[in-house]
Amino acid sequence: MSVKQTTEEVSEEQVVEGELLEAEAEETMVEAEQEATQVEDGSGEESREPEQISDTDVLQQEIEQLKNQAQESLDKAVRAHAELDNVRKRTLRDVENAHKYALEKFVNALLPVIDSMELGITAAESADEQSNLKEGMDLTLKMFRDALEKFGIAEIESQGQKFDPEKHEAVSMQELEGAESGTVTAVLQKGYALNGRLVRPAMVVVAK
Repeated sequence: MSVKQTTEEVSEEQVVEGELLEAEAEETMVEAEQEATQVEDGSGEESREPEQISDTDVLQQEIEQLKNQAQESLDKAVRAHAELDNVRKRTLRDVENAHKYALEKFVNALLPVIDSMELGITAAESADEQSNLKEGMDLTLKMFRDALEKFGIAEIESQGQKFDPEKHEAVSMQELEGAESGTVTAVLQKGYALNGRLVRPAMVVVAK
């Protein structure tokens, strides 16, 4: 064997060994990359699980808060409805009482008038003088008028006034010397108004 052949064989063996080493190195790198990828995938899953758990907890807390708020709103609505119902019942009761007892003060104001009239009738049966009876009747009439005025009932002034169809009802017309045409010359029945609103027109005679 020559030196040249020996050198060529050694070179070929080195080349083969180098190629084998290269192949092993590539396999090692591939395996390392695969393991790294698996580690990354695993760590990603592990890192996502806490995030998912955290998000679920937050959502659960928000749901509980919304439930509590809804319950509070429902309780407030129930209380408001109950209070409104009580106010309605109280108002109806007050209105009913107002209708039932609206004339209570008016009746109390008229009772003394009735008492006075009864006393006047009793006195008239044994009265010797008509003047005393007239004074008693005048007093009773004044009491009655005062009672009416307390409740806004006023007599309509008609005598000598210009005829007003809103306040007067003409019974007849007559010529009267010195009287201006269209004026009231006589009042047959007095008219009255309640707080400015006509209750009964005055029945009058009007000058032509």
